[in-house]
Formats: sequence, structure tokens, C-alpha cells
Amino acid sequence: MLNIERLKMEVKGITLTDDEYKIYLDENDLMATEVYQSNSISNKRKIYATALSILESIANNPNSMKDYKLDDMTVSQYHENLMARIDQLQAKIDKLQQEENTTNDTSFFMLFND
Repeated sequence: MLNIERLKMEVKGITLTDDEYKIYLDENDLMATEVYQSNSISNKRKIYATALSILESIANNPNSMKDYKLDDMTVSQYHENLMARIDQLQAKIDKLQQEENTTNDTSFFMLFND
């Protein structure tokens, strides 16, 4: 599975062109055509960060919410669910960042050296 395919799984239901997905991936230091590495904390974090960028772009575009209605869901419900998903992704990213820092020991430094 490629990074672009994994990203599309994460933002299922949001329709963008492949070029738009590639731009979002590039902004988060991922190549769309590279193989997704599910065992890499860094890769997961970058996929989630890319999905977060996409959702934030949607949330910042009031025109996309103007006429949005799906079944019985109103615009306000859509916005509330979108904001909840953004919060979930941010929490996942923060958790993965913490795990990544723990495994890399970046928070440890040597103050004195003999």
C-alpha cells in the first residue's frame, strides 16, 4: 500500500484530486508513491498530520458547509463531527509524537561531561 492510498483510507468520504493529496503529503514530508510503513511511528504520525491538514482545510472553508446536508444531518452536526474528528487526530498525533520522542531518547541530554 502506498502513502496516498493510506491517506485516502484515513479521510474516506472526502473527495480530492490525486494532485491535491500529493500536495498535502509533500507538506508533511511524505512521498505519495512510497510504500506506507505501518510499523513506523513517524510514518503513522505524518499520515495523521496530513489527514488533519485536510480536515482543517475543510473546516476553514465555509462554502463547503453552506449547502451540506446528508440524510438527516444538518450543517451544524457536520461541523461538530468534523471538529471532534480534528480533536481526535490531534490527540493521536500528540501521542505518537510522545512515543517517537521516547524511543529516540531526544528528551535526554548530558549536562556535565568529565
